[in-house]
Amino acid sequence: MDFTFSEEHEMVRELARKFADKEVRPHAEEIDKNCDVPREILDKAAELGFMGMPFPEEYGGAGLGEIGYCIMLEEISRACMSTAAALGGHVSIGAMAVYLGGTEEQKKRLLPSMCAGEKLAAFAVTEPQAGSDAAAMRTMAVKKGDRYILNGQKTFITNGGIADVYSVFAITDPNAGVRGISAFLVDKASPGFSTGKPEEKMGIRGSHTADLFFEDVEVPVENRLGPENQGFKIAMQTLDVGRIGIGAQSLGAAREVLHLSTQHANQRVQFGKPIAKLQAIQWMLAEMATEIYSMESILYRTAWMCDKGIPYSREAAMTKLYCSEAAGRCVDKAVQIHGGMGYMREYPIERFYRDARITRIYEGTNEIQKLVIARDVLKKEG
Repeated sequence: MDFTFSEEHEMVRELARKFADKEVRPHAEEIDKNCDVPREILDKAAELGFMGMPFPEEYGGAGLGEIGYCIMLEEISRACMSTAAALGGHVSIGAMAVYLGGTEEQKKRLLPSMCAGEKLAAFAVTEPQAGSDAAAMRTMAVKKGDRYILNGQKTFITNGGIADVYSVFAITDPNAGVRGISAFLVDKASPGFSTGKPEEKMGIRGSHTADLFFEDVEVPVENRLGPENQGFKIAMQTLDVGRIGIGAQSLGAAREVLHLSTQHANQRVQFGKPIAKLQAIQWMLAEMATEIYSMESILYRTAWMCDKGIPYSREAAMTKLYCSEAAGRCVDKAVQIHGGMGYMREYPIERFYRDARITRIYEGTNEIQKLVIARDVLKKEG
């Protein structure tokens, strides 16, 4: 068994860490306050190949797989989870839907510009009445000749309002439930397409989240991803990959708050000695370190399975479930270790506490992850 990263993957970590330290971390507080990840940061990420990290070189990607992508996202999450969310919305689900569901012609036509960062992507499934219950989707796509006419609304869309192209899922057979959903690529310039105001969020405030509106939006047949009525399968395959990315975000946040907590514990003096000498603090640090070791193990094993083409839906759900819950426990302990300072916006711990909370919700709530896991357990082991 070999648990070492390749030389290429180690180079990705070094590159991503330098980028995070130089280009992202100095602006993290400003990004949070201004509710905006500057496009120039995303452009610089694209120049380094981060926008196409997991995709094959033949489509303009870096060809470093899900492992390379997770390494990159982990390092950027240590600096700013808002920036990681914007990148994840583009790479892990927006562009990934094209890679997993598109024809060879579509992939060669669309992915190079996404990998180069020339077109920012987003992924649109969720609706006001259809969150965890995808079968309640109401956005309709009616075929007329060589195009589809889309009408409806999507909500809570990461990169909504700033993306150039959207992977959109809509009903094409109203009588078939989830088996009547199809996937489409919608350009932001399409007549009848509009976006709502950016949402004011508790955390990952710099990541744009907005509603999408479709009023008789015409989509050419060649922009349908995959066969008609096969969109739900594409959505689920894409979300499996996205859930691994949530694990990477969670791991990055946990690593950073452990680092900050250790520094603080060594510097903060109470009762005549650094609080790092107090058993209560040591136990919290030990528990955080153990959580991180477990997170890293489950995350990169699942990313390896993805890269090897081994079925991993169950493992992706486990990764998302465990890593997001563990990150929550780590940031909570970090606040406790910092005491009052951990509760103040002046310090990054407070931002990580708010940012980490979303990992238990988006890409499928953790309750949905338990459902996915349980169904697979009952199917294979019952």
